Amino acid sequence: MKKKILFLIHDLGQGGAEKVLVNLVNHMDKTQFDVSVISLFGGGVNEKYLNDDVRYSCVYKRMIPANSRWMKLYTPEQLHRKYIKDRYDVEVSFLEGPCARIVSGCSDSNTKLVSWIHCTIKSKDELSASFRNYAEALDCYNRMDRIVFVSNDVCDHFLKNCPYKGIKAVRYNVLDSKQVIETSKENVSGIDSDDFKLIGMGTLKPVKGFDRLLRIVKRLVEEKRSVHLYLLGDGPMRNDLEKFVKANSIENNVTFVGYQTNPYKYLSKCDLFVCSSYSEGLSTAVTEALILGLPVCTTDVSGMKELLDDGKCGMITENNEEALYQGIRSLLKNKDLYKNYEGQAKSKGQSFKTEATVKAIEELLSSL
Repeated sequence: MKKKILFLIHDLGQGGAEKVLVNLVNHMDKTQFDVSVISLFGGGVNEKYLNDDVRYSCVYKRMIPANSRWMKLYTPEQLHRKYIKDRYDVEVSFLEGPCARIVSGCSDSNTKLVSWIHCTIKSKDELSASFRNYAEALDCYNRMDRIVFVSNDVCDHFLKNCPYKGIKAVRYNVLDSKQVIETSKENVSGIDSDDFKLIGMGTLKPVKGFDRLLRIVKRLVEEKRSVHLYLLGDGPMRNDLEKFVKANSIENNVTFVGYQTNPYKYLSKCDLFVCSSYSEGLSTAVTEALILGLPVCTTDVSGMKELLDDGKCGMITENNEEALYQGIRSLLKNKDLYKNYEGQAKSKGQSFKTEATVKAIEELLSSL
């Protein structure tokens, strides 16, 4: 008999976790698993990529402002009865916060509960942000039969702030490696310059550190370095970032590409992927860059030492602007260093094949 699995997620928008969930459920063995996805809010760009053999529904057709606040008016049990109408063998909260709160309200003792942690939780306040208080957050997470983390760093930070008593596991993100490689071959106009092409990717929000990356580009241009930065993504900081570019006369060195359903055609045409983030869980974008053999220079955020073998397969700098600048600059100046990281990236990318990461997760779900 198939195991009936529910994945609950906030939405299927443009984030990395959302893309990872679509990749996972599309590739799961449907002879073993009956897979359903429920998003609290619909309209996300990744909904259309779900396969027909995945049951999908959304609770609300569009995002509702301040949703985590009004959800706190209800108990986890009330929310579960309100939103989860069917019975499942396993219910998975695929993001922290509201989804974990809802799944923890399941009253069926035969249903196994799983929480998937993607973000680096650095404080008790962060842990409890979507809960009524810290005590409720502890209670909800300790109702889980299993907590899954996307990296060992994410696990360590979580446990410092939440003394979870159950079984823990680390499972890496699922990417469609074949699709990444195939779609990377598409042509892109206007990206054939002789400049050293940097690329950054993600939602344009403060935690991604794109403001400091632009300041680094400004310094490199002032040093007469032939560089061009392509920024893929959209978000609340876009206007401020564009103003900075214009105010500092680096319009010819920076291109805002916007959100792309196929970012891989850009990644494959660039020379260096830069992660300028202040915080990450396990960077989907860095993993995609490695699959394409693109060298990486990143700040020291969660998951990078695991992805890059402690710096063997990519440059990891201290998490500050000066260190990141020096790292990028060294790769511009030292061709042998760059070539070494290029070769290591191609080799490391082979370890992220879809089949292996999906199988590891299927085995975990089957064992519950």
